[in-house]
Amino acid sequence: MIKPQAIRKGISITLNGKEVEKQEIIDLSKEWNSNQELLFRKTLQQGGEVTIKGIHIKIVTKEKMVNSKGEKDPGIVTVPGVDQRF
Repeated sequence: MIKPQAIRKGISITLNGKEVEKQEIIDLSKEWNSNQELLFRKTLQQGGEVTIKGIHIKIVTKEKMVNSKGEKDPGIVTVPGVDQRF
């Protein structure tokens, strides 16, 4: 069963095209087996679409990826060296 803490704020969840609240997801998760719950949790972390027991679930994350300091990750920064040209 999914706990309320697993669904963070800033995430929108739609079931068959209709936006739902946390409690509806929690009630649905009582009927899921462990594999379906694991699939939902992974989709909840990264966003995406999944179908569980004939219900199409779309998860959109609104949070940006940040590092441990809470800053946006700049990605790979390349610095020109002696052997590289601009």
